Amino acid sequence: MEKHVGRGIVAGLAAGLVASWVMNEFMTGPGHKLQQAVQSPEDNERDAIQSENPKEDATMKTADAVVSTVTGGQHLSWEQRVKAGPAVHYAFGGLMGAIYGGLAELWPGVRSGFGITFGSVIFTGADLLAVPALKLGPSPIEQPTTAQVSPWDAHLVYGVTTEFVRRTVRALL
Repeated sequence: MEKHVGRGIVAGLAAGLVASWVMNEFMTGPGHKLQQAVQSPEDNERDAIQSENPKEDATMKTADAVVSTVTGGQHLSWEQRVKAGPAVHYAFGGLMGAIYGGLAELWPGVRSGFGITFGSVIFTGADLLAVPALKLGPSPIEQPTTAQVSPWDAHLVYGVTTEFVRRTVRALL
């Protein structure tokens, strides 16, 4: 197959969007069960209490920050943040997939590990570095190590799904 960055970007964008959905499904199903299995009973009890009182996540905070910046200070209501958070997640997932798809055309080594390396890089860059640096969530050192198990696995699922869908769509283009 001939290298074509534009087609790679389109395939990557589609793949990133699909992978974002699969990642969400993983987090609410197997990822949730995995998190419970690796945490202490005390951490599971704390999480159960917190799930009764949902908190604002990084995507919701990002959506509110974008709206506040664009509108000169207006903020989203809680309901609007709940709706806008997933849009931020899909936009970020699609963008990362598009970048990945373009890079995969130029440097095949980017696809190493069938997307596992890509998923790990996204987890490290976003969850471990950017989210705490931008004050969108706690630092990894402020949490038990087990708190990162399910999010990391979700990013591995995202990476593998992105590579699978990217290959499939790219073969069609």
